Amino acid sequence: MTFRWVTCLVSRKEEVSASCRLELRADTTLLILSGPGYISIPLPHRLPGMATQPSTVMFSLLLLAVIGPCAAFYLPGLAPVSFCEQGKETAECKSEIELFVNRLDSVESVLPYEYAAFDFCQNTGEKRPSENLGQVLFGERIEPSPYKFIFNKEVKCQLVCKKTYSSSNQESKSKLDFLKKSMLLNYQHHWIVDNMPVTWCYDVEDGQRFCNPGFPIGCYITQNGHPKDACVINSEFHEKDAYYIFNHVDIKMFYHVVENEGQGARLVAAKLEPKSFKQTHVDQPDCSGPPMEIKNAFGGDVTVPYTYSVTFHEEKTIRWASRWDYILESMPHTHIQWFSIMNSLVIVLFLSGMVAMIMLRTLHKDIARYNQMDSTEDAQEEFGWKLVHGDIFRAPRKGMLLSVFLGSGTQILIMTFVTLFFACLGFLSPANRGALMTCAVVLWVLLGTPAGYVASRFYKSFGGEKWKTNVLLTAFLCPGIVFADFFLMNLILWGEGSSAAIPFGTLVAILALWFCISVPLTFVGAYFGFKKHAIEHPVRTNQIPRQIPEQSFYTKPLPGIVMGGILPFGCIFIQLFFILNSIWSHQMYYMFGFLFLVFIILVITCSEATILLCYFHLCAEDYHWQWRSFLTSGFTAVYFLVYAVHYFFSKLQITGTASTILYFGYTMIMVLIFFLFTGTIGFFACFWFVTKIYSVVKVD
Repeated sequence: MTFRWVTCLVSRKEEVSASCRLELRADTTLLILSGPGYISIPLPHRLPGMATQPSTVMFSLLLLAVIGPCAAFYLPGLAPVSFCEQGKETAECKSEIELFVNRLDSVESVLPYEYAAFDFCQNTGEKRPSENLGQVLFGERIEPSPYKFIFNKEVKCQLVCKKTYSSSNQESKSKLDFLKKSMLLNYQHHWIVDNMPVTWCYDVEDGQRFCNPGFPIGCYITQNGHPKDACVINSEFHEKDAYYIFNHVDIKMFYHVVENEGQGARLVAAKLEPKSFKQTHVDQPDCSGPPMEIKNAFGGDVTVPYTYSVTFHEEKTIRWASRWDYILESMPHTHIQWFSIMNSLVIVLFLSGMVAMIMLRTLHKDIARYNQMDSTEDAQEEFGWKLVHGDIFRAPRKGMLLSVFLGSGTQILIMTFVTLFFACLGFLSPANRGALMTCAVVLWVLLGTPAGYVASRFYKSFGGEKWKTNVLLTAFLCPGIVFADFFLMNLILWGEGSSAAIPFGTLVAILALWFCISVPLTFVGAYFGFKKHAIEHPVRTNQIPRQIPEQSFYTKPLPGIVMGGILPFGCIFIQLFFILNSIWSHQMYYMFGFLFLVFIILVITCSEATILLCYFHLCAEDYHWQWRSFLTSGFTAVYFLVYAVHYFFSKLQITGTASTILYFGYTMIMVLIFFLFTGTIGFFACFWFVTKIYSVVKVD
């Protein structure tokens, strides 16, 4: 196909020619249609009120040029599936719709559980779908379910199975107790149809409608008659000290008939409404009658029938590529995101103005004055940062540890940038389950070479000679701390029987990736780093260290370090709230465009704040800038930790010792990674600044 670059680029939902049509959809997907096949390329999340960025369109067009003739090209796991009515099936169109079940989780507990851990209707005969590394690390456990549907065939009150519990049977009683405890902690089902979450949509305040990608097992009425959680949705839930189990679901399937792109229809939404019925006749349910309650002081026998109804509705306005929109649009706070971005940009502009003033006015004047000094008398009048030129590149204390931190920080920095870049292009969207974590882990493993190279280069410039120790620490110190913490958390999850516990085979696979790929690559990077000559500094270092004068309170190391982390943290704390919500409150995170912008702002802010404080300390004739620059921006991680503690006590309702230990254990991993990441940014910024200003000064 000859691609019409100009006509296709300016077209929006218009036919350009019979052979080429381009659609820039509001759902952030670029479609190029040609003949029977089409190319579907996800684009970055469209910012509210804005069209898709031109740079993204150009990137996609270039990608198309590489692909060549238009056939059908899809991202793995994101290809559409066509459904037909029974009797009209073909190789490309099937009639049976499978429903998969995922792990169950709760905002009141960090411990997720597999579907099989509960006494629900099981489907043990079918093989569970394979999961990628990211899904396993996040604790996703997708299994087939006994809920099966035929496309466009409506079912009313279909019995799936029934479960009987007896207070005289210990095994039966323990299963019911576990079910009641889960209802008390508001554990949520997560069902999947055609790679889409089955959502429970309900009205919230201000007339908005929220679609939750999960629905509760049941709910509890306290001894005082106060309804907890989902019990508020039905006035018939009024029995005191009783549990109401949602044993019936009304499922609505929405489909879009495919036009000119093949045969059949594609599912564009799956919604359900959980209900509770006691069922007058358990073997022939009619889904009517009072709700199904289970008394807390349970005695005797009780039978819980599980039923479902399913209806199909044609949806002409929603296309397959737009089907996630109704879930994502129901999540508010877009205006808060814009406020966050504007707040961060104001901080960046303020810091940029300060740095520009120092670089253009103060430093320019200083350098001009120093370079004009010819006489000995003038030289004796030197003051400020020029005086420490003979000590500015003196090797820092604990240079080995600093170089190791810089190597690991570089690895994390590049990994974060590349992961967010791919996420912005839509490759790591929520539809591609586990892709974000898989991408991050694989990138980290493959980036061992830059880690070893940076660590060895700086260690050599610090005058270090124990290169074996340096490369071993780079390969094992920081990853070892993270893995040890992760392994301890995993032991707790194993003990609690949680689905988030990583299987032993996966742990071995992670260790194999680390030892067999990352470590050798780190050695390769270190080899090339040590082979090169040490970094050449613009000024010589004196043999005798200069005495540092008495410092005022503001130029002492600790106050500067504490102040340095405030501004970078101010740029990210709103975005941090949404990230913590996605991790601990099980909400979807999809605003990678915002996150990438905040990442760039964070890099700029860390750099400028560190340069600013570095200049003030050099003017006070304190030349110990290496560790201070690393810790100044790295202190942002301490504010991150403080915020995580505040978030735990103010936003979460987590109960139980194990859940609390897990929360803070995983938080410490995030804090360490963030410390290395921000500290490395600050060091590199300060290193560039110091090298730059001393390279333009005339030194005898």
